[in-house]
Amino acid sequence: MTSIGQRFVALENVVHRMLVRHSIAALRISVGAVFLGFGVPKYFPGVSPAEGLAADTTHVLFLGLVPPDVALVIVATMECFIGICFLIGTGPVMRAAIWVLAAQFVGILSPLVIEPAALFSGPHHAPTLEGQYVLKDIILVAAGMVIAAGTFRGGRMVRDEPQVAGASRAVMATERKLEIVLTAQGGGRPVAELCAEQGISEASFYEWRDVTLTAAAAALEEAQAADR
Repeated sequence: MTSIGQRFVALENVVHRMLVRHSIAALRISVGAVFLGFGVPKYFPGVSPAEGLAADTTHVLFLGLVPPDVALVIVATMECFIGICFLIGTGPVMRAAIWVLAAQFVGILSPLVIEPAALFSGPHHAPTLEGQYVLKDIILVAAGMVIAAGTFRGGRMVRDEPQVAGASRAVMATERKLEIVLTAQGGGRPVAELCAEQGISEASFYEWRDVTLTAAAAALEEAQAADR
């Protein structure tokens, strides 16, 4: 039983490592596809089931200054832009997409305040189809937050690997930590591979890296000040 249990834990670890490495990318791609699927139909009158709700919402948000058909095109363009950027997934476009997504979230959830009667007019105030459409967008909001945390400003998901004997973060020499950081920064070894070899967690590595870079920046500033 112990052997079976150990093998199961080993399998869990393999699966979890895969999730840590690829789950945010999978979430980013799926959310991008959803936004693209929501946005494209809005370019064609009468195709999107959310067309009426979007028109009513944008009429209020734009204070009635923008014609409904123009407002719908704006919403469609924002959704398609977010979707395409998420599917591309590179740094600059992701940064732009996340800020557009933050603005889009206002429109996504505003019907809960602007059109509550239309969203919850079912039996015993149960949500209508439109209400369910908006409520599921709460998941998109949460997914967008996870994607932003995992891709914006160097954010990442890391796995706290079990420590091996003699290589714990508490007892490892400072010189050894610096050597590990410099090895990874040199680009010769993937961080995950290096951490697995050294028996440290990726979280520990990134903590050491941040401390090293902060100390190096402070030392450079002191050197520049001394040269003046």
